[in-house]
Parts: sequence; C-alpha cells; structure tokens
Amino acid sequence: MEENHSRSNMNRSIQQHINDDKDLLDNSTLSPQMRRHVEDELEHLEKYQANHPDENHDPTAFEMYCDEHPDASECKIYED
Repeated sequence: MEENHSRSNMNRSIQQHINDDKDLLDNSTLSPQMRRHVEDELEHLEKYQANHPDENHDPTAFEMYCDEHPDASECKIYED
C-alpha cells in the first residue's frame, strides 16, 4: 500500500488525494516514518484546498510549497 502512495496520479483531484491520505492514516500497519510523511502532506493539502476552494486539481509538492512561501526565490515569476 505504501508504494502506491508515492505514485502521482495526474487525474486525481485534491479531494481524492486528501481522502487517500486519510485512508492511509487509518491503517494501523503504516510505518511511523510513512505516517509522519502522510500527516505532513495532508496538512499541506488541506491548507492548499482552503486557499484555493475553486481548484480541483491535485497540486504538486512544488505548488503547495509556493502557495505557502510565495516570496521564496524558486516561486517568483519574472517577466521580461
């Protein structure tokens, strides 16, 4: 089950990703390391969803990072 979590699914919605993470957390055999990873990811997904209620796509880790850190140099967009 853990290896399925690491695969991205381009057609998955953010709500499906949140539900999948919650389902994973209900698994009592989940390793402590994976549990911490999923809990952290779920927190970021829920923040992203709250900030973008009209978006349905499953954001990448980079999108979530930039949403939380818009002033980070990696997230700035420069126009010529």
